Amino acid sequence: MKSGTNFPPGPAGKLPASAKLAASLVLVVAVALMPRRPDPLYWLPAALLAVTWAWTRMPFSHVWTRLVVVEPFVLAIALLSLVRPESAPIFFAAIIKSNLCLLTMLLLTFTTPFPELLQVLRRGRVPTAMLTTLALMVRYLPVLAEESRRMQRARASRTFTRRRRVVWTSLGAVAGQLFARTADRAERIYLAMCARGWK
Repeated sequence: MKSGTNFPPGPAGKLPASAKLAASLVLVVAVALMPRRPDPLYWLPAALLAVTWAWTRMPFSHVWTRLVVVEPFVLAIALLSLVRPESAPIFFAAIIKSNLCLLTMLLLTFTTPFPELLQVLRRGRVPTAMLTTLALMVRYLPVLAEESRRMQRARASRTFTRRRRVVWTSLGAVAGQLFARTADRAERIYLAMCARGWK
């Protein structure tokens, strides 16, 4: 069995996808129900995840590259709890909880191919429209990433200054154009699928 990455999933890759998904959901719910302030109870899921991490042989680089992308959103959500100065413990608890849940999902996706997760969700009577949306999203993420790289290279080849303001302005323009191209591509794909009888 192969994982969805270039790394071997280890012994955990041989477990049924349904069991891994159920265990991940239970752990996420348990973490979400823990106290809203830093508590010694947080060491329990952290220790469990550390043992599972070692068992799955997931490289640190695999986790780091993904956390760098997601962590700004985690911090932004945690900042919503800072409505009062005394709510600082809730802020740190939110960061801890979010990262524990993210690590759980990373372990799940590292050891379980995405098509197997879709099969488990289909057997769990998840709506077909949601499953189709997830499948298309994962299918076209590499296309979107490649389109972004192409646009950044084109923009860099036309920019002859390294001033930070110009760089950030260029990135904003690339993001706007990428959004427009993504919407246009999605519309064309939808029309092509409808022409082939997809409902």
